[in-house]
Formats: sequence, C-alpha cells, structure tokens
Amino acid sequence: MCAKMSQDVVYQRPLFGGKISSTFPNRFQDVSDIRQVPDHQEVFADPSRDESLIVELLEFKPDIADDGSAAWFLQDLAREQDAEGTVVIEQSGVLEAPGLMYNNIPAVVTTAVGQMAISKGRQGREAQNIVKVYLANLRVKGVDTDVLITAYEPIVINPFSESADTVGAGMAVPASQAGCMSMDEVFKLAATSFKVYDWSLFDASRP
Repeated sequence: MCAKMSQDVVYQRPLFGGKISSTFPNRFQDVSDIRQVPDHQEVFADPSRDESLIVELLEFKPDIADDGSAAWFLQDLAREQDAEGTVVIEQSGVLEAPGLMYNNIPAVVTTAVGQMAISKGRQGREAQNIVKVYLANLRVKGVDTDVLITAYEPIVINPFSESADTVGAGMAVPASQAGCMSMDEVFKLAATSFKVYDWSLFDASRP
C-alpha cells in the first residue's frame, strides 16, 4: 500500500540490461528477482495491490494494421491467457513517436484499454479475477519490433484466487484511494517515458 509516499516515488528504471529505460513508481518490484522471466520480457509487480507492469519485445507483425493494433494485441493477450468476457473499452488513433525513430523510419504508437476475467498462474477458471488491462503498442518498424507495454489493474478479486491471500477478496480498492498513483497514470508514464539507448538489443531479444 502507499501510505508511505516513498513507495510511489517515480524513477527511471533500466530495462534489458540498461539498453532501454522506462519511468514508473518505486512500488513496482522486479519479478525476475523472485522467479524466472522470459528473455524478451521485463515484468514488475506491486504484490500488495496485485498490480503489474510488463514490457515485452515481439517480432513485428506486418499483417496487423497500425490503426487498431493495440486492440488486436489486447485480444491476442486475452486468448493466450484463456480469458473470458473480454471487452475493449477504448482505443486510440495512431500517434507518431519521433523519439523512437531508427534509420529515418518513425515509430508509431496505439493504445487500448480493456477488461477481462483471467486466472493467476496455473489456477483454473473458477479462480478468475476481473482485471482492467492497459496496453500500448510501440511499433518500432526500423528494427522490425512490436513493443508492448501492458499494465494490469484488479477490479474484482475472486475469493478462490491466490491474489485473495494478499489483497483480500471482493472489489479491489483503486490505487488513487490508497494514496498511490493510479494505474492509468502509471501506464501513461511508463509508455511515454520509454527510451532506447542501445539499438543492438533488438537483434537478439525477440522470441
């Protein structure tokens, strides 16, 4: 919880060995300190609130149109996680990201927000939580990479979910009510502060 404001201090976090960075609150801990994380992902979580933030590097999907790409990846994520009741609440148009230009090819960004019912880890459907999912797709075409920045915010915690042990079952308390930066703001900050320092990263890091 964010009773101590120090937990919500934001700072620039090195990702993928310092080749990339993004800025978000201190309360998000590096999950790789606890368990193994795939090489093409950086995963951060606030276990006390069951909120998480993931940065993922994927091979560019040329058959997916820029317009609506974030919503497509959101639905793809739902399929991968065997989610139910997935709805896309909102999605943005296509914005250029001049700071991510490579070989004079500008990157573009789209975002989408959705809601879905998903289970934690290997738990079954009887333990699904309702979560809000924020997703930004940064299409860095100069290096043939789709970057996904995804934030998960619990809305309703299932009593059978392992999340209930730490945050309690029922309606989740929104971050802003707990004195924390809202997940909407965490997501926007992480996406807009994304920087690349070493472009060689993209040669070997995608699955």
